[in-house]
Amino acid sequence: MIRFVLVALILLLYLILGIPVLLIEWVIGRWNPRLRDISCLRMVQTAFKLILWVTGADITYIGREQIPKDQAVLYICNHNSYFDILLTYSQCPDLTGYVAKSEMLRYPLLRDWMKRLYCLFLDRTDIRAGLQTILTGIDHIKNGISICIFPEGTRSRDGKMQPFKEGSMKMATKTGCAIVPIAISNSAEIMENHFPKIRPCRVIVEYGAPIYPKELSKEEQKFIGAYTQKQIQSMLDRHQIT
Repeated sequence: MIRFVLVALILLLYLILGIPVLLIEWVIGRWNPRLRDISCLRMVQTAFKLILWVTGADITYIGREQIPKDQAVLYICNHNSYFDILLTYSQCPDLTGYVAKSEMLRYPLLRDWMKRLYCLFLDRTDIRAGLQTILTGIDHIKNGISICIFPEGTRSRDGKMQPFKEGSMKMATKTGCAIVPIAISNSAEIMENHFPKIRPCRVIVEYGAPIYPKELSKEEQKFIGAYTQKQIQSMLDRHQIT
């Protein structure tokens, strides 16, 4: 329970102390938007790394060198834990927005930071709003901002991946950007498998080779979500943790 309390305190203090920081960043953004964005990115990454350290998790990252450094990409991950966001965002080399459920807009301060970090809020009950979210993501990628999405649509309760939603891949097919598949193994063991306790455990995060939609066959392009899921599953199969 001590680790859980410490994580909660870090989050709370960050959000409270972040109020004046958001104001300062707004001022910086008036004359240097790029500096503001990178500053926000690095601050949140530092906080996430601190939280991951508090959990005691033994985290192994594989294949980060495969992330293209000179272009925006679409990160595609399997999803078992809230900590998946921390595990991946803390390693992003440049600006990256996450697709989150629209319910996150209910939380003051947290939503402000998420907006500042180019996160997109998906209303899963409104098809038209969902389409607009995808279009905004396409614009972000064209403007050099990577996007990360969990195409299962929700966290897996049993560790098995649900079918990927093909619509989530349109940000890549419409822009031609690289898809970076990410396989996250054993992250639910940090907390979800024994909530509210946070326990040290081994976690593996592997980045697969970038997938370029235009280089795939027509059949693979048609079901690119399923194709990407197979790549992630093959990485998960290599890292089964008992």
